[in-house]
Amino acid sequence: MPMKTAASEAQLPLATVTFPEIRLPQRAAAQLRGYFGTVFREHSPLLHNHYDDGQLRYAYPLVQYKVVGGVPMLVGLQEGASLLTELFFRMKTLRLDDREYPVMERDISFKTVPVGAAETLADYRFRTLWMPLNQQNYPEYLQKDTDERRAMLSRILTGNILSFFKGIGLFLPEGIRILTTVRPQEERLTGFKGQLMTGITGGFTANVLLPDFIGLGKSVSRGYGTVEKTG
Repeated sequence: MPMKTAASEAQLPLATVTFPEIRLPQRAAAQLRGYFGTVFREHSPLLHNHYDDGQLRYAYPLVQYKVVGGVPMLVGLQEGASLLTELFFRMKTLRLDDREYPVMERDISFKTVPVGAAETLADYRFRTLWMPLNQQNYPEYLQKDTDERRAMLSRILTGNILSFFKGIGLFLPEGIRILTTVRPQEERLTGFKGQLMTGITGGFTANVLLPDFIGLGKSVSRGYGTVEKTG
């Protein structure tokens, strides 16, 4: 069960599985989710975020599928970390778009990492597109100047970070503030659930501890919003 902690910091079990000999485009992350969610469907709703009765699991995804630098990656948090460790040796092939990729090499990392608010600032970059905008807030975003857009993105990212903490059961004590400064580099249109949406590249600075390769924002189970610490 997720930890329900009123603290500025907690320890998070984290597993990362990579397939270093396979190269895929970033958009294949959604196909990875579909493949593993189907092949191992009976093991846990964490793999596909659907319960047995078909209802969606709306909580923060504890298993996430990504393509980072062309390399397929699965990231598991808490129960998701244990689940990926359990299934690791059964991952012998990938089948995407009717093409089969034999898994000749696969790597796994399992560790416990600190997460939460920090007293110092850290720099992060988005390794995959971050999706802060939607049909509701995009018109407002377009009306703002450059500085106002960055301020708006920083507010949205702060909310994304707090949602991540809540999703793993970490509730910050009253009075602790999360401060973020987003450094957007480029806006890109991307296909998102059958629609064109605007994604953001770049990085940010924040007074938080975040594990490498977890996702922030929309559709993190499909690989969006993947972060990595840079300093």
